[in-house]
Amino acid sequence: MALQVKRKFFFHLLGAGIVAGWLVMMTLLILRVQVPGRPAAAWSQETTGSAGIDAAGREWKEIFLKDKKVGYAVSLIKPVDGGYFIQEEIFLRLNLMGLGSSLYTVTQCKTDRSFLLENFIFSVSSGIVQFRLSGKREGNSLIIESGSGKEKRTQTVSLQKVPVIGATVSHLFKARKLTVGETFSFPIFDPSTMSQRDMAVRVLDKEPLRINRLTYDAFRLETEVFGRILTVWVDEDGSVLKEEGFMGLTTIKSSAARAPENLDEKGTADLYEITAVSPDRALPDPKRLSGLKIEISGLENGALEKSVLSGGRQEYRDGRLSVRKEKLPSAAGYSVPYKDEDGRMKEFLQPEWNIESDEKEIRNKAFEIVGEKKDAVTAAKLLTEWVYRHLEKRPVLSLPSALETLRTRMGDCNEHATLLTAFLRAVGIPARLSIGLAYSRERFFYHAWTEAYVGEWVSMDATLNQMPADPAHIKLIEGNLEKQVEIAGIVGQLRMKILDFQYE
Repeated sequence: MALQVKRKFFFHLLGAGIVAGWLVMMTLLILRVQVPGRPAAAWSQETTGSAGIDAAGREWKEIFLKDKKVGYAVSLIKPVDGGYFIQEEIFLRLNLMGLGSSLYTVTQCKTDRSFLLENFIFSVSSGIVQFRLSGKREGNSLIIESGSGKEKRTQTVSLQKVPVIGATVSHLFKARKLTVGETFSFPIFDPSTMSQRDMAVRVLDKEPLRINRLTYDAFRLETEVFGRILTVWVDEDGSVLKEEGFMGLTTIKSSAARAPENLDEKGTADLYEITAVSPDRALPDPKRLSGLKIEISGLENGALEKSVLSGGRQEYRDGRLSVRKEKLPSAAGYSVPYKDEDGRMKEFLQPEWNIESDEKEIRNKAFEIVGEKKDAVTAAKLLTEWVYRHLEKRPVLSLPSALETLRTRMGDCNEHATLLTAFLRAVGIPARLSIGLAYSRERFFYHAWTEAYVGEWVSMDATLNQMPADPAHIKLIEGNLEKQVEIAGIVGQLRMKILDFQYE
């Protein structure tokens, strides 16, 4: 029983950025690409050639983490009405704190003959947590729907360019002839983070590649993701043979019989553990800290914003980071709801696709918790404590949704932070998500928490019931999933040395 309680308490210490990064990488291990050097040729009908794909086909892949098989993927493509129907299914079985967790994602989409997106459906299933998102392109806009029936939510995303979707990327190579030395690019839309990015691929070489006792004459393609190099091998027919990502993530061409076999559940490296950062020495009693100074390397490999690393409670300069514990104002200086007369808090007060602060259930519960309290500090404390006390702390390998979390009453730090952020916005307190590192068991784990504007920005961690959060919370990224995946660029790269710390 004691072991179960201990496990339950520490489940939260995996950040949303890691989970979101995994879901995105599973589409092809390729998220954002910025290849230096000569300009890339843009993707168009002409670059795909005229032959296209004339027959239905299905491809299987095995997925490995640290050389242990953790899942498989199957992709179907079928020509339909002037374009293609594409479906990609991914099944993962991961070790989280010694327990097996399953994740199943399905992406279905209709594209034109150039693989440019027309419509899609994306769903995630992880235990009792279900998530579904659909979209349809209308001109230069993408109409996104989540939920169903009376709970259906619709929003419009303006497209910079007509994109492809991640599930189609592995099929693009079949529709064009690859040439060593060329670089080509195309815009990509990722439904799991609702983000748009330009994607570029460079054809570096042609070399033999051996897979399952067979040798292929393969093109080696390279791409850069958040400062990290990813490599893809493609055969002469355009079929993807192998993909190497970061965190020890690899996919290999397989078959229908072989792909689902022998998933290594118990022997798999723990996803929590392999992403943890070990400092040079232990940090005693972090909850009592008033200040922390560390030397940190590896941040330069990511695309992190300097204003986030060095702002508010943090100061970062020349590889050294200082974090202080904020002094909580005795009163916010405004009555809830915050009157945003100049519009500077607009983005922190409005709902987002997974922070459904305008939903009736969210609003009713938030106002029930706050009651008649009008001071933002008092209201924020009540909301933080409610989320801490009413959510079961357990790993959820999915995309966080405030509404779904309120209904299931469970989750790790992702769900705690997302629900608290929605509650705060619902009652009229500006709030935002923070992603970074939190200290526990002599290591820093990736973690998510919330910041609220209560006269000034103050950190609050609903998973640990801290307001403000202790200085062993190191913020790296600020924002929702489209920003959080950027943390993938530094996973496994950080090194820490504790220089000094003070207690209250």
